[in-house]
Amino acid sequence: MKQRKLEILLERVEGFDSPDVTLEQYATPAVLAAEMLHFAYMKGDITDTVYDLGCGTGILAIGAKLLGAEKVIGFDSDEKALKIARKNSNIIGVDVEFVCCDISKITGNAHTVVMNPPFGAQAKGSDRPFLLTALRTSEVIYSIHNCGSHDFIQKFISPAIITEWYKASFQIKRTFKFHKKDVKQIEVEIYRII
Repeated sequence: MKQRKLEILLERVEGFDSPDVTLEQYATPAVLAAEMLHFAYMKGDITDTVYDLGCGTGILAIGAKLLGAEKVIGFDSDEKALKIARKNSNIIGVDVEFVCCDISKITGNAHTVVMNPPFGAQAKGSDRPFLLTALRTSEVIYSIHNCGSHDFIQKFISPAIITEWYKASFQIKRTFKFHKKDVKQIEVEIYRII
């Protein structure tokens, strides 16, 4: 599937009804989700089992399934978000399993983890449990982080390594009362970790 077609399909995925600021629940834009997933697909990493950690309303999990992953499981601690994720997977017509649990309680193994973890704007270091769980449960990780995170990520994940990374734009729509603009564009980095 071409990246643009994936993006068009993912634009149908609904976001959060009532996002929780403490969980940094920002919907991953379809264009960014399609870009990262297509990158993983071209690397041959969207096969076998894929986990989406902190899946929210399911955009990355659904996209991985659309690209042909054998089994996809999305994990999140917010049952309200998972209810929307289940609805989204039914609308798109893909079979994705969604599990409600704390990030530290995830077990099993996947070939690949895809994730857009919290950036730590509300609670410094909130991305760390996601990285630790990804390292513990998979062979390959694709993750979105704040621009300028490279040195921290490389040090934190060692002895795992970043094989590739690039900058991308993340459009955040006005989500919370403290947001001043309708849309704010921030620079992020997408990492491939093994």
